Amino acid sequence: MEGKMMDYRQLGRSALKVSSLCLGTMNFGPRTSEAESFAILGDALEAGINFIDTANQYGGHLGVGTTETLVGKWLAQDPSRRDKIVLATKVHEPMSDQINDRGLSARHIQMACDASLKRLGVDHIDLYQMHHIDRTAPPEEIWQAMDRLISQGKITYVGSSNFPGWKIAQMNERAGQRHGLGLVCEQSFYNLIERRAELEVLPACQAYGLGLITWSPLAGGLLASTGQETAGRRQSQSVRAAALARSDQLARYGELCRSIGETPTAVALAWLLHQPGVTSTIIGPGSQAQLSSVLHVPGLRLGEDFLAAIDAIFPAIGPAPEAYAW
Repeated sequence: MEGKMMDYRQLGRSALKVSSLCLGTMNFGPRTSEAESFAILGDALEAGINFIDTANQYGGHLGVGTTETLVGKWLAQDPSRRDKIVLATKVHEPMSDQINDRGLSARHIQMACDASLKRLGVDHIDLYQMHHIDRTAPPEEIWQAMDRLISQGKITYVGSSNFPGWKIAQMNERAGQRHGLGLVCEQSFYNLIERRAELEVLPACQAYGLGLITWSPLAGGLLASTGQETAGRRQSQSVRAAALARSDQLARYGELCRSIGETPTAVALAWLLHQPGVTSTIIGPGSQAQLSSVLHVPGLRLGEDFLAAIDAIFPAIGPAPEAYAW
């Protein structure tokens, strides 16, 4: 069931092409050392992953901005790397105790973008994503700020993350009124266990031409191969409790994966790439070995019978509104 090592998909209705595996960097710095992070970044680039996702808030106990700074140091080691990658970061989360140093006000968007550019050591960000919705920020204010950044050459595309379907629709309707491109992608919580995105988010993305980027594709480690980790979320009390509650379901899933000679991790990632509207799935390897173990995923082809067997274990909710209305 193995095929080519990497494939590339258009990011929504834009002409930009990104790898179907997106390298997530949230653990770089607080959990993964700088040296190991650099090695993972290098291996990913060599393997054909051209999509790197970060956020201004990432840094954990080391402090906000730490991960962007680390990515910037890696880029500075070899300036040719910058043109080989699609660099994505995010804005919204609190960056300090200052009342205006958060959210999606035009002021914060401008200041946060400038700060991210400095930490990353680049002159532009390819994809600037709103990390969450800000119910206090009018769409017109947000688009005014984003359009200004685009005109300044500081960002190229705008995306959303953790947006509900109605907000995706609202933002793109407002963008159309301003004769703008609008959102080109949504980064959403979506995996075999958490399928609520299929109700409203995925249909909204498809209707407005957004590519879906999935985060937490392994459900915090529940869908990952077992016996390979000694630390991290997979060993947390909450994950262990969830695994116990779903033990029968996960056992059936593991048996199904073994029937084709694949790991639960690889199948969970490949399943997402088989879903209509999904452009890329974020992987967050903590080591070079973890990265290497999933590089074949874009080449996995899951047959209709196998996909139906997965649905029998992890049932789909169904389309909206039919799933909850008569």
